[in-house]
Amino acid sequence: MLKEDLAAARERDPAARSTLEIALGYPGLHALWAHRFNHRLWHVPGFKLFARIASQFTRSLTGVEIHPGATLGRRIFIDHGMGVVIGETAVVGDDVTLFHGVTLGGRSMTHGKRHPTIGNGVVIGAGAKVLGAIWVGDNAQIGANAVVVKDIPAGAVAVGVPATIRTRPKEAPLVDHCEDPAIFI
Repeated sequence: MLKEDLAAARERDPAARSTLEIALGYPGLHALWAHRFNHRLWHVPGFKLFARIASQFTRSLTGVEIHPGATLGRRIFIDHGMGVVIGETAVVGDDVTLFHGVTLGGRSMTHGKRHPTIGNGVVIGAGAKVLGAIWVGDNAQIGANAVVVKDIPAGAVAVGVPATIRTRPKEAPLVDHCEDPAIFI
C-alpha cells in the first residue's frame, strides 16, 4: 500500500521529481501513513484516546487533520495538504485527489453519520468544503472554494457557493490538464 501511495503521488503531481522526494517531503503522504496507523488503533478497545492524540500530533507536523475514525481508500493523494480536514464519519474512496484547504466536515452536532462519503476517482479543488452526510459520486469534480451541501452525481462537476452541478458532456473525457478548463463548466 505504501508503494501505491508513492506511485499515486508521482502520477498526479507534475512537480514530483523522484520517489525519494515524495517519501521524504510530502506532508499529505505522511498524514495518510499516520492515519492508517491511527485508524487501526481507533478500532482496538481502549486505544481511542491514544489514536486521537496521535492524530493531533500528526496534524501539528503536517497541517493535515484526519480523524482516526475516518475511513480512507487506496491511492489517495493530498496535494500540498495544509489545512485539509477530514471528519470522523467521512468515507473516502480509492484514487481520490484532495488539494490544500479541503474540508470534509459535518453540519450537525448529532451522533452518527455526519460527514460526507466520497466516491472513487473524485477530485476536490483547493479550499472546497464538502459538508454533511452527503454523497459525492465516482469521478465527480468539485471546483476550488465550492461549498457542497447536497449530493453530487457520478461524473458531475460542482462549482460555486452553494455548489451547483454542471454535468460534464459525454464527449469531454476526464483529463489531467486542459488548455481551456472552461469546457468542463
